[in-house]
Amino acid sequence: MIYTSIVKERQQPLNENYILDPQAAWITDVAVIEGKNLSDPFHTSVCINDELKVDFPVGVHRAVGGHHDFPNSGDLLCAAMASCFETALRMIANRLQIALYKTTIRATANVDVRGTLRVDKNVPVCFQTMGLEVEITINNSVKEETANKLISATEQSCIVLQTLTKGIPVLVDVKILYCDNTSI
Repeated sequence: MIYTSIVKERQQPLNENYILDPQAAWITDVAVIEGKNLSDPFHTSVCINDELKVDFPVGVHRAVGGHHDFPNSGDLLCAAMASCFETALRMIANRLQIALYKTTIRATANVDVRGTLRVDKNVPVCFQTMGLEVEITINNSVKEETANKLISATEQSCIVLQTLTKGIPVLVDVKILYCDNTSI
C-alpha cells in the first residue's frame, strides 16, 4: 500500500504559492467582543473568527471575584496553546506517516492574582509560568529518532507556543467616545 499524506497534498500547493508570493502567506486571526449586558461585570462573550463567527461565552475566575461558571481568558489562552500544539502534532504526524493512537495535551498557566487586584504592586500582572504536558501513543515500530523529530517539529511549528516563548509586541489602540447617557 502506498501511503499518501493528506496534509502534504493540501500544503504542497500552498507552499509553492507562498514561495512565489510571500505576501499571500500573511493571515490575520480575529476575535471580537461587542459588549452586551454591560451591567454584568462577570460575563461576556467573544466572537471567534471573522468568517465563522463562533460566539463563545466567557466568565471571570473566582480568584478575582467572578463566578468561574464559564471559561475565563486564562483558560482560553491555555486552550489556544493546547489546540495549536495538538493540531500541529496531527499534521506533522500525518506528513511523517506516524499513526497517532492517543494524544493528551494539557496546557497550564500560573498567575499570582495579587498583581491584577492591585493588592501588591510588586507582583507582575501576567502569567508567571506556563506549561505544556504532552502524552502521545504511537506504534512501537516508530523509531525513537522519528518520534523525537515529530515532537521537535511540532514545538517549532506551533505558532501559539512560539509566540508565548518568544514574546511579541502588542499594540494597543484605544478610542474613547463620549455620549450623553440620556440619548442611549
